[in-house]
Amino acid sequence: MLAFKDFRSRELAKRALGVIEKLAAEESYTFMHVCGTHEQAITRHGLRSLLPANIKLIAGPGCPVCVTPASEVDAAVALAEEGKVVLTYGDALRVPGSELSLAQVRAKGCDVRVVYSIREAVKLAQAEPEKEMVFFSIGLDTTAPSVAAEIARGLPENLSILNALRLTVPVMELLLGLGDLRFEGYLAPGHVSAIIGAKAYEVIPQAYGMPVVISGFEPLDLLLSVAMLIKQVKEGSAKVENEYSRAVSYEGNLRAQELVNKVFEVATTQWRGIGRVPFSGLKLREEYAEWDARRRYALKESRGVDIRPGCSCHLVIIGKLSPQECRMFGSVCTPAKPYGPCMVSQEGTCNVAYRYSQQVV
Repeated sequence: MLAFKDFRSRELAKRALGVIEKLAAEESYTFMHVCGTHEQAITRHGLRSLLPANIKLIAGPGCPVCVTPASEVDAAVALAEEGKVVLTYGDALRVPGSELSLAQVRAKGCDVRVVYSIREAVKLAQAEPEKEMVFFSIGLDTTAPSVAAEIARGLPENLSILNALRLTVPVMELLLGLGDLRFEGYLAPGHVSAIIGAKAYEVIPQAYGMPVVISGFEPLDLLLSVAMLIKQVKEGSAKVENEYSRAVSYEGNLRAQELVNKVFEVATTQWRGIGRVPFSGLKLREEYAEWDARRRYALKESRGVDIRPGCSCHLVIIGKLSPQECRMFGSVCTPAKPYGPCMVSQEGTCNVAYRYSQQVV
């Protein structure tokens, strides 16, 4: 069994690249990942430049902040402007709403605070019971269990949830129906997979004939996963393989799944840059509806303005364009002053591309 240090071994990486070159000698291959951490690892370690020219890795919708619709940011902004204390992750502060971000309303004097977990939000609400607080809960499958655990335990009366949780596998399915988006296999996200397990991806090869390999985050993890995908394509097979077996099991974290299913039910929801994705969201079950900020404060649904004029985030999010192909990239839109959602978070494809441009570590 490989030690952790082996996954950054130059020698093992060279051997893996040699295997990939032999496997991919005659054909071209395009693979998509749906994970912001994968994009950081691929770009930071210069893997695209190391791989043969006939192998392309494209980034899909793996950044939860990037795919949160403007309408949900607008709801958080409205609550802050009404005098509620809005608690959220740091990456969510500068995500553009239709007109304002949470950072902008905080600059106007509203009480918007950064927390690192829902547990911290609970402690703040307990410490200041006289203030009405709302936790803006952005995230994918990985974040949902901790939120569910706190809700099941019972939240302070002055805390509610503005829920923006989403599920990964349904959007992976939806992308397979886009006729002008072509790729031959999925690199599945390791963090998400640790919760939902390899089993959750079985629908993709079974219903769509698309190979899936669950990958870890180190350079060797990703190279081995690419080799596994190429081998599946060459053999004409389609199955779920688990390269990240040191952290991911077939069934996943059953206790975490149980908590999520207890507190939430699956719902259709909007993804910024993609649109309406069936069965891809989570909403609070009726027995926990008292903690739903939308109900508690009778928030009105709005369409929101997801993509601003000239922004190409909707195409970057689904892998149709690279960040550098957007005319705003690096000029109008930078991490210091993001114009579109993909430049905000450190997991955003444009943010990653800007930070690691022409850099190989």
